[in-house]
Amino acid sequence: MSSLKLVLASAATFLFAFASLPATAENTMSDDPDFISVSAGYFDFNRQKDEGADFRLEYRSDYKLWVFKPFAAVDYTSTGHGFVGAGILMDIYFGRRFVLTPSFAPHLYWGGDRKLDLDYPIEFRSQLEAAYRFDDRSRLGVAISHYSNASLGDTNPGTEVLSLYYSIPLQGWLGK
Repeated sequence: MSSLKLVLASAATFLFAFASLPATAENTMSDDPDFISVSAGYFDFNRQKDEGADFRLEYRSDYKLWVFKPFAAVDYTSTGHGFVGAGILMDIYFGRRFVLTPSFAPHLYWGGDRKLDLDYPIEFRSQLEAAYRFDDRSRLGVAISHYSNASLGDTNPGTEVLSLYYSIPLQGWLGK
């Protein structure tokens, strides 16, 4: 099974399992605001062909289409890999404090070198983040991401990123 098929099958199973949860205030937290999320992480930690630091900035909208929210992101590594993309995410609440956030987004990719070239200008990032939600609605979490070109290029080396995230409510970030 190709990487893309595996990612899509896993995402569909995960989404259908949680889409049937009852919509209560305890597990939807529909009043969460827009977020600015920053992360620092370990790029290519799984194979260590071109490992380095990873830095990411995201805007996460509070707009909802069914259970999905849009987001946009920029990402750059200390090894010269760069990504710009937008996609969808879904917040799944376990009580008031714990949030699981799967996301998926196509990204434009540049960079790479002889050590690790992801081999195509379009990369698909799937991510799973687990976070703790504070009283001010900010979040601190860890995430694991996978980048893949879904075999659009001649090769599909893919890579993983392990990150520490801090998400700040946009109103709080702007001082409102």
